[in-house]
Amino acid sequence: MVTERIVSLAPSATATVAALNATEVLVGVTHACDRSDAGSRPSVVGGWPNPDLDGVERLEPTVVLTCDPLQRETADALRDRGLEVVHAEPTRLADVFGYVADVGAAVGREDAGRRLTSDLRDRVDRVRAAVPEDPAERPVVYAEEWGEPPMAAGNWVPDAVAAAGGRCPFVPAGQRSREVDAAAVERADPDHAVLHWCGTDREPGSEPLADRGWDIDPAVHVIDDSLLNQPSPRLVDGVEAIAELLHGVDVREESTL
Repeated sequence: MVTERIVSLAPSATATVAALNATEVLVGVTHACDRSDAGSRPSVVGGWPNPDLDGVERLEPTVVLTCDPLQRETADALRDRGLEVVHAEPTRLADVFGYVADVGAAVGREDAGRRLTSDLRDRVDRVRAAVPEDPAERPVVYAEEWGEPPMAAGNWVPDAVAAAGGRCPFVPAGQRSREVDAAAVERADPDHAVLHWCGTDREPGSEPLADRGWDIDPAVHVIDDSLLNQPSPRLVDGVEAIAELLHGVDVREESTL
């Protein structure tokens, strides 16, 4: 039986391995990966999206995990070195479920990956059943991935907000996050602003939103960026958190994770 040696170059992959209770297979991660997910044992092989390819190769991984179009060149370069790479580019909430299953299979935990995927789907279904279906009862949500310049969140975030009972009209689901101007936000007149800036070294406050002079008056919420920016099981934590912010709905105690 081959002992898996996994190098994860994406925080989402590392978080997924942790959710699968399989961190013992990790031998390398990047600086961007949450150490509470990876533990203290794996080597650190550079940053994201600029990992140390020589360092990765020295770890003799059975599989390297990459994620996002920004890591496509990294995945190709590692394949050119003869390494097996599992690369993914999820863009919608449904893609994230498939990604979790794929990571499970890649690290030798296929059954666990299927179980985790099923549990995540069930959790989202419970949220959908608990929030209003009537569009008139679904508040408009401005989800901001970054503030300098302001970036409205795309990819799976509009899906996550919709699952949580909101409307996120700034970027079509599945498209990349994009810069947004005051006029577009003011036209939408959001009821809520959810700030989830990328990066763990700084957190947004409500002051930057107020200081822009935008003619809006939403309820402002600051949440950990991994709850919406990361295509991992934490995204479902984010769906549950947004549902509670928008509608006071809390189904998290029913989770089996």
